[in-house]
Amino acid sequence: MKYLFVHQNFPGQYLHYLRHLLAQKCHDIVFISEANKNSLPGVRRVLYKFPKMEREDVHANARDYDTAARRAEIVAQTATNLKHLGFNPDVIVGHHGWGELLNLPDIWPDTPLLGYFEFYYSVHGQDVGYDPEFPITPDRYPRIRAMNVVNLLALALDQHGQTPTRWQLTRYPDWAKQRITLMPEGARLDVCKPDPRAHKQTLAIGNFRVEPHEKLVSFVTRNLEPYRGFHTMMRALPELLSKRPDLKVVMVGGDDVSYGARLSSGTWREHMQRELAGKYDASRVLFPGQVSYDIYLKLLQRSDAHVYLTYPFVASWSLREALACGCAIVAADVESVMEFISPGRNGLLTPGLNPKRLAENVLEVLENTALNRKLRAGARRYAERHLNMDDHIAAFDAKIGEITGAPVLAPA
Repeated sequence: MKYLFVHQNFPGQYLHYLRHLLAQKCHDIVFISEANKNSLPGVRRVLYKFPKMEREDVHANARDYDTAARRAEIVAQTATNLKHLGFNPDVIVGHHGWGELLNLPDIWPDTPLLGYFEFYYSVHGQDVGYDPEFPITPDRYPRIRAMNVVNLLALALDQHGQTPTRWQLTRYPDWAKQRITLMPEGARLDVCKPDPRAHKQTLAIGNFRVEPHEKLVSFVTRNLEPYRGFHTMMRALPELLSKRPDLKVVMVGGDDVSYGARLSSGTWREHMQRELAGKYDASRVLFPGQVSYDIYLKLLQRSDAHVYLTYPFVASWSLREALACGCAIVAADVESVMEFISPGRNGLLTPGLNPKRLAENVLEVLENTALNRKLRAGARRYAERHLNMDDHIAAFDAKIGEITGAPVLAPA
């Protein structure tokens, strides 16, 4: 088959499925994206460049759509060049978030398209208004509703959609749900797995060392920001570190902002460090920034308690991989997380905005050996039952077969 993938950040959500297709050695795979350092032999990358735009005259509520429309136009021009060169895909697969797919049905009207629907924004009942520390006034509601313009235009294509969790599916209007297939995502269980040796060895990240006799609390997010509970985690540090002199904490994440508001100056890490200056032993807390995947896995495997916090928002890949690594997880008690965590079986739930309760729950996981062992075993068992990457790939194959009518090949 001829596959066309589209995602501004190659390979996006599709790395494992691309590897699966490449292993079959019978597909022609083209991937449209912006330039980056990633590569995958066997996948033909076709790059586009999105220019910086001056948009002072564009209404603030329309800026997301303005960007999406421009991106859709550039991707369509790129696709037209492909068509003129003789490439006509049997299926188009991509992420709807940035508008890249919107014009492609005009170029290949007979080609089925499978688009990733990640999140439907609402002014009530999810992330907006969840955190009283950052109130949202009604005058911002139109801006939030306008963030669904690309979602709605993508649904109007009358093509095929996918989303990875039940909670994400429930965010969409009832009329839209029938167009979106639930296709759970998995983890590489052969890579993300417990390491029995991890607690018997010294973990070194740069000059920061965690010795076998010490306890380690891990916290991982793409960027250190309130949307992923960074402020709550920071405010739990004084109690955690004072109660456990043998405790060290590693908080992985960059200083950019993925979700939510930026500060007028500086980073959220700097802001929280200033707020808590002198209230905890900073020598026992490491902020390594974004780390290599190898270090990230070693951190999860060595962790004595792993904290995962988020607003009611899309659950991170790191939660799935922490489960697969058999972490003892303390996670925010929001619906998107409760789809993965059963309290007392494969993790503990904690109020996402309550530092005192977070510290209490983490300390319980650290001090109750039987509970810790139970949560670790439960996490790995859950991953084996529900997060097997082979199941995700099989579901993807089945969906592609359904919408194209092509036979599904057995795994190579």
